[in-house]
Amino acid sequence: MTAPARGQGRAEDTAAADASASSAPSGVSRRGLLGLALGAGAAGLAIGAGAGAATAAAIGRAQEAEAAASAYEFFGAHQAGITTPVQDHLHFASFDMMARTDRDDLVSLLQDWTYAAARMTKGLDVSATGAVGGSPEAPPDDTGEAQGLAASGLTITFGFGPTLFENEEGDRYGIAAQRPAQLQKLPAFLGDDLDPAHSGGDLCIQACADDPQVAVHAIRNLSRIAFGRARLRWSQLGFGRTSRTTAAQSTPRNLFGFKDGTANILGTDDAALDESVWVAASDDPSWMAGGSYLVARKIAMLVETWDRVRLTEQEAIIGRDKGPGAPLSGGDEFTEPDFDAKAKDGTPAIPVTSHVRLAHPDLNGGIRILRRGYNFVDGNNELGRLDAGLFFLSYQRSPEQFVTLQRSLSTDAMNEYIRHVGSGIWAVPPGAAPGSYVGASLF
Repeated sequence: MTAPARGQGRAEDTAAADASASSAPSGVSRRGLLGLALGAGAAGLAIGAGAGAATAAAIGRAQEAEAAASAYEFFGAHQAGITTPVQDHLHFASFDMMARTDRDDLVSLLQDWTYAAARMTKGLDVSATGAVGGSPEAPPDDTGEAQGLAASGLTITFGFGPTLFENEEGDRYGIAAQRPAQLQKLPAFLGDDLDPAHSGGDLCIQACADDPQVAVHAIRNLSRIAFGRARLRWSQLGFGRTSRTTAAQSTPRNLFGFKDGTANILGTDDAALDESVWVAASDDPSWMAGGSYLVARKIAMLVETWDRVRLTEQEAIIGRDKGPGAPLSGGDEFTEPDFDAKAKDGTPAIPVTSHVRLAHPDLNGGIRILRRGYNFVDGNNELGRLDAGLFFLSYQRSPEQFVTLQRSLSTDAMNEYIRHVGSGIWAVPPGAAPGSYVGASLF
């Protein structure tokens, strides 16, 4: 079902707002309205383009586009934006709670964010009055840059960082005892060159959509709503998904030109999701049941150096053919790698330092994670080189899954061409029930 475009049919939008209000906290709090009135943000847009021949792959992409134009349900057992078909664009944002805020401030912020997110994912403005329906003598509730745009498959996912539960100031919100034991700052990994200004955060929001302006609009307005309670710590724009979560999606390529995410967990694989992604009711703490743990890593890719590497060496580093994406042991893209296969010279067909080999579940005790990463290009650096790379996002039932895999990659030949420059971990609570808000189980 295609979502209504924002700003079209104000009466219909208002009726939809009433329906939305029945399945979300009742409106925005007074402080939330203050944020709408006084906040400000910067929006950027990119224009996506795509076309394809009349092939099976093109049909699959057309199906993806149709799904992206529709609205995904915000409420449910799990938060949207995890197993949802990966959209084309990302705006990720990390927030810190403001000094001298209390438990009521945190709860009201989550309620206000839930109310606004439930509307925006339906293709509506953040409130019933929206961008143009309020008093002309007051700042509008909605920034308005998404007027006339459909929901574009927008999903908004919220997470809680370790410092939300306890930081140097102590237990600010009376929730330290509810902190998951596994929710700890990630350990240092070989090759880390992390920028503290682009790492961590009390709260995070992942906004994904197939229209970049819709994703930016979501973060911009949620930042305004947070005024006086939380401030933006850092954010990241992403484009060109680097994984897939449905069988219908084609496998994308990363900025090194290789297919990425071929063996990713799919959103229809309930057994794998239960085993590797969703926190179980038997796990501790109980309020996280149905949730997951999110790891974000900003990985700079030294693309100019990589571009001077001969093709055979690139393929040996990755462990796959650069064209069709087949493992170097043979077959097609979806053929399982054969790590016992030998090359003509008797060496392993898939080198022992290749990324595919070191990251494979067979060599990591069966560990799997669900990836939702994106490419990024943030202009150029002071040396005139592209500031580009992978904004890696993964969901897992336990952070230990990511830690184990990352340590396995310490001998990855690809490490010569990448640098981990940003990092964060968040507990992603289960989805909100209609009439409630994200994170209610924590309180």
